[in-house]
Amino acid sequence: MNLSLVVENGLQIVEGEPDAAFLASVRDINRLIEMCLGEGVNAALLYAPNLTPAFFDLSSGEAGEILQKLRNYHIRLAVVYRPGSVVFSSRFGEMLVDEQGGSHFGLFESRQAAIEWLGQH
Repeated sequence: MNLSLVVENGLQIVEGEPDAAFLASVRDINRLIEMCLGEGVNAALLYAPNLTPAFFDLSSGEAGEILQKLRNYHIRLAVVYRPGSVVFSSRFGEMLVDEQGGSHFGLFESRQAAIEWLGQH
């Protein structure tokens, strides 16, 4: 999968392809970080299929490791998912509650909502 630099309403983001696999393992997040740093961008938009297989199961540790690494580089992440397409572990839901109102990670049902959130922070 290719990442793209997208400029929308003056906002620059690195965006994944909506239905393509990208992160086969946690280590693959380095490709996203490299592109963001190389382009001078601090915001990324990925889609649920772009994430590691166990990202939404908090007990796997994958979400925590990915999100912490992005925080270390000051990169904000918006994730778009189709309702019913992913199963969230109960702990993942708890993490989402903790993240609400924050500026590092957001989960959205539409690309437009994700873009708006990225543009506000």
